[in-house]
Amino acid sequence: MLDLKFIRENPEKVKECVRRRHMECDVDALLELDREYRNLLVQAERLKHERNAGSDEIGRKKSKGEDADELMARMKVVSQNISDIDSKVKDYRQKIRSSSLLVPNMLHESVPDGRTEDDNVEVRQWGGPAKLPSRCETHIEIGKRLGIIDSEIPAKLAGSGFAFYRAAGARLVRALINFMLDLHTGKHGYTEIFPPFLANRDCMTGTGQLPKLEEDMYRIDEEDFFLIPTAEVPLTNIHRDEIVPSKSLPRYYTAYTACFRREAGSYGKQTKGLTRVHQFNKVELVKFVHPATSGEELESLLNDAEEVLKSLGLHYRVMQLCAGEISFAASRCYDIEAWAPGQRKYLEVSSCSNFTDFQARRAGIRFRNAPGGPTEYVHTLNGSGTAIPRVIIALVESYQQEDGSVSIPEVLRPYMGGQDKIVPERH
Repeated sequence: MLDLKFIRENPEKVKECVRRRHMECDVDALLELDREYRNLLVQAERLKHERNAGSDEIGRKKSKGEDADELMARMKVVSQNISDIDSKVKDYRQKIRSSSLLVPNMLHESVPDGRTEDDNVEVRQWGGPAKLPSRCETHIEIGKRLGIIDSEIPAKLAGSGFAFYRAAGARLVRALINFMLDLHTGKHGYTEIFPPFLANRDCMTGTGQLPKLEEDMYRIDEEDFFLIPTAEVPLTNIHRDEIVPSKSLPRYYTAYTACFRREAGSYGKQTKGLTRVHQFNKVELVKFVHPATSGEELESLLNDAEEVLKSLGLHYRVMQLCAGEISFAASRCYDIEAWAPGQRKYLEVSSCSNFTDFQARRAGIRFRNAPGGPTEYVHTLNGSGTAIPRVIIALVESYQQEDGSVSIPEVLRPYMGGQDKIVPERH
């Protein structure tokens, strides 16, 4: 959420940001609500001043034995008018908040213009394409042949758009999760959390999924709970409505969770295999930092996510997202895309974003630089560290061997019981 004072003082900057994002957002309507709200406050203040003066006069008249009935009748009307205006003020506050929640974050000055992923800017690449067998297979073909990924059972269990791993495939998922958590906690200094996979409406609003993206979320009607789309939601809301001690910043959290997304706006996109599924596993990284350091903290976050792919020996590139591709809540974002040779394309496996104080304002997360001093909003950042399905795609396609097996990256072997390759399942 943007500071309303900032919007009031910089309406053209906000509207230009909305235009660059290729979004629809009626900034003028919000400002008109704000003007009407402030006019109501002026009217209420004037009437309250009149009521106070009237009360004093009534007391004076009564003390002198004078008739105060007419003045008392007039003050009764004034009090009713105040009550009516106070009710309107409450209503306007809610309308202003609802409208403010639809205004996107301001873009960082470094964000390039553009509308689609074709306008994203490559920052760097790491590694090179793997040496592949004469016939390069996709992860779908490899998974079926090795008996580690099943494309038919999910439809029987839950419908299309779900993953099903078995045998060494299931163990590979667990190995990747444990490897990533160990890397981020042991080397990068994150505190591991295991949060609920459900979140309430306040949490989803705090991180920016609601109200903008509600159609993409799975909702449980009776309790008004949501299946989390990412661990960013519970991790960021750990400090909702708190004042965090300045000396404790920065705070780093990591968590494994399942993630759930309806992908309601993704019709026509690639849906075969593991590329786009409704439920997937992910290790998430979240930071709470001082505003003065959030720029360098984003670069550090990106490096932490990149190290996952470097350790796995996977070729990837880093892309800076253009204005039209950045999420509603982010000010700046990098995507890490791993090369999937079987599909001959790069796949996004991590998005690393700086939200500045946007989420913190929505969630009420503040800090004090000094005891007794004024509060400020922290800056929040998050990144995937990383998403499991697309890493598995890149891994099995990059490590496929001429004999049909898939070699296991060395860093994962301790998590796979010493297994160094995946071979066809024996029945």
